[in-house]
Amino acid sequence: MEELIPLVNRLQDAFSALGQSCLLELPQIAVVGGQSAGKSSVLENFVGRDFLPRGSGIVTRRPLVLQLVTSKTEYAEFLHCKGKKFTDFDEVRHEIEAETDRVTGMNKGISSIPINLRVYSPHVLNLTLIDLPGITKVPVGDQPVDIEHQIREMIMQFITRENCLILAVTPANTDLANSDALKLAKDVDPQGLRTIGVITKLDLMDEGTDARDILENKLLPLRRGYVGVVNRSQKDIDGKKDIKAAMLAERKFFLSHPAYRHIADRMGTPHLQKVLNQQLTNHIRDTLPNFRNKLQAQMLSIEHEVDAYKNFKPEDPTRKTKALLQMVQQFAVDFEKRIEGSGDQVDTLELSGGAKINRIFHERFPFEIVKMEFNEKELRREISYAIKNIHGIRQVIPIFPVLHSGY
Repeated sequence: MEELIPLVNRLQDAFSALGQSCLLELPQIAVVGGQSAGKSSVLENFVGRDFLPRGSGIVTRRPLVLQLVTSKTEYAEFLHCKGKKFTDFDEVRHEIEAETDRVTGMNKGISSIPINLRVYSPHVLNLTLIDLPGITKVPVGDQPVDIEHQIREMIMQFITRENCLILAVTPANTDLANSDALKLAKDVDPQGLRTIGVITKLDLMDEGTDARDILENKLLPLRRGYVGVVNRSQKDIDGKKDIKAAMLAERKFFLSHPAYRHIADRMGTPHLQKVLNQQLTNHIRDTLPNFRNKLQAQMLSIEHEVDAYKNFKPEDPTRKTKALLQMVQQFAVDFEKRIEGSGDQVDTLELSGGAKINRIFHERFPFEIVKMEFNEKELRREISYAIKNIHGIRQVIPIFPVLHSGY
């Protein structure tokens, strides 16, 4: 059973290399939450290292496929940096930032193209998580005005899949009913069958309040329940507080808090990691038969497609004509997308395509029109001939001005 998650990790890497050509949905856990929910701290606590980019605004701008692998030695590898081992986790952070900017540009844009990161460590359990951009309401910098919609659409690409478990991260010091993560999860999982709740910032709740009813699964029940965690504060992070020390402080918090001490054994980061490892392993086991059938069906389809090329003759004129038509059609589709601004790749350095044409028409064209000198009588004559010519043999119906009767 322990080999199931590493097996899916290898499939994940293979499918990422294939890009869009593979339509199979792998069993996975997607991490969803608002910008200040504490997602990054939860993931860093799992690894025991500071390795994720931090800052204001949207920090995670591409999906991060984080594969944790139990190992005697500690290092990290990126799928896009084959053969290179990272032992300095500050370098891991810089590489995530650089690879993000390479695809999205420097203007805080987002992209659904994932970054695959595998971390080997004796301190982790076998686990795979997909960290998604934090839900935001207000665009910053050069971000498009519909950034909230774009992020929501990206998150939906993952959590609508039946094979995807949802790790909904919500801070305890906000109203649970208004949780962005739980709202999104409920949209695609109304029965709460695929959702695992994580409640952060329990230590920041107002004095005299607690999240006991939530953690005991009484308030907004989920089939897989809730786990509470206490992360490092921003002050702790700025002060370079060790994650190991933070974990000890988290344990002490649950054991000493009157509202949580009776459930302390079911709270905290180590327990959450065990729960996710078990849940993902069971989820893979449950979905494996159906996944195997889909994989075999796709392999059969590809084999049939390969068979069709056994008697392929490149010099056949009909083949050439068909290929040319397909390329022309694809060019037409790509050109239309470029003009409409709906292409897969968006230029972040300069205006292009339809945006450039739009700018010319609205900013330059009016000034060029004003500069033109023309004979009004001659222009009217040309317009008259043009109207008659486009009607051909059909009779032109004159349009008379409306005469006002005075009342």
